[in-house]
Amino acid sequence: MSASSTNLSSLAAVAQNLQGAAVLCVGDVMLDRYVHGDVDRISPEAPIPVLRVTRESAMLGGAGNVAANIAALGGAGRFVSVVGGDGAGNEVVGLLDKLDGISAGLVTDLGRKTTLKTRFVGAGQQLVRADVEDLHPLGPDAERAVLNAIDLSDGSRTCVVLSDYGKGVLSPAVIGAAIERAHAAGVQVVVDPKGRDYARYRDADLITPNKKELAQATGMAVDGDAAVVAACEKLIAECGVRAVLATRSAEGMTLVSRDAGPLHLKARAREVFDVSGAGDTVVATLALALAAGADMDDAARLANAAAGVVVGKAGTATVSTTELISALHHQDLDLAEDKLVDWEQARRLTASWRDQGLEVGFTNGCFDLLHPGHISLLTQARAACDLLVVGLNSDASVKRLKGETRPVQSEAARAAVLGALSAVDLVVLFSEDTPLELIETLRPAVLVKGADYTVETVVGADVVMGYGGRVALAALVDGHSTTNTIKRINRD
Repeated sequence: MSASSTNLSSLAAVAQNLQGAAVLCVGDVMLDRYVHGDVDRISPEAPIPVLRVTRESAMLGGAGNVAANIAALGGAGRFVSVVGGDGAGNEVVGLLDKLDGISAGLVTDLGRKTTLKTRFVGAGQQLVRADVEDLHPLGPDAERAVLNAIDLSDGSRTCVVLSDYGKGVLSPAVIGAAIERAHAAGVQVVVDPKGRDYARYRDADLITPNKKELAQATGMAVDGDAAVVAACEKLIAECGVRAVLATRSAEGMTLVSRDAGPLHLKARAREVFDVSGAGDTVVATLALALAAGADMDDAARLANAAAGVVVGKAGTATVSTTELISALHHQDLDLAEDKLVDWEQARRLTASWRDQGLEVGFTNGCFDLLHPGHISLLTQARAACDLLVVGLNSDASVKRLKGETRPVQSEAARAAVLGALSAVDLVVLFSEDTPLELIETLRPAVLVKGADYTVETVVGADVVMGYGGRVALAALVDGHSTTNTIKRINRD
């Protein structure tokens, strides 16, 4: 749980803005070829399966997959890379020509082989991969051509991506020139890094190592949130970058920047089929979101949602705007469930928030059949603090307070509805008649109740004010109550 929460469905508007946003992508392009077939016997020549080929397909890989994702999300821009004068290079040219909105600035180096990765797949299972590639640095002529292709003078590209697969395109001169020219044009730079020396990306705005790469680049353990944050902070301090988004596979993502506290994002994939190219999807979504004017937190949230979609697909895949928006709405329901925590989780989270200098607020109630009065109370409560915890009466507690016919909605349903509200950051169930013990456990800075109470009659007011907190009374909305709503339903 991060120290800031966002109603993920509200990010749908940001996702829509990705269409038409422009990016300059520079990096190592590859051709990913898939050879599919059936396996029903073992070779008599060696103990290996015989693949009877039924079909073949090819798609852009490496930095090319970043370009494909940009196009799939409705973005535009320019793609700069190097290919060899070979058949694989010609296929790359043809595939790039099919990407709507992407203009290719490909440099052909006749002395170089185009990176080709061929995967042999039988019965849905990858059997072997064969790679053809050159890893030597670019020659001076090819490097000069790449530098000439990095052009931001027309102002149409509002984010730069450096997609480094270690195949030689992103030389120190190319990286330095791209970052320098981007910042001169007021454009942010996102780097998908490679290797151990991240100082070569100095002054980049955001780098996106995965968990293994983060450990290699820092020499630090990266098990657990705190360790990941520490490693990211080391990269920021030593490599001169503004922010790090660590992609952590099943553990989600963590964004750490110079300017704000860490943001931890839970992995959102419902089913993981293939992680190939997921990092490319993350980088493309990040860059388009930043180009569209989103802040880094929202860009990371969109990228997390996009990654959750693409890992459910086979092969090097892309995600569309429609799929991304659909995922955001599904994840909004997941987030509502995430907000329901037990007392110990709530105690740890609120203590962490206090350590960050954030004011924690608390209010409580049954919240049975949520109505405008409830919404007004919660909105006012959230406005009085940085983060709001809602203490929710359990079913047994409501029954004791309201009678045998209540609650109408179960505690799980009431918690889910509360969790779906952007004003609510945590929901904690309590089974006692009053929330006094929960208030003593969480020690909120602000205690909020409706103005039908006085400060003296608010449960826990003396506790909160005793350690320097305050009590706020929220204005009431007339004419709304769950009891009256139930009476009207019964009359009808």
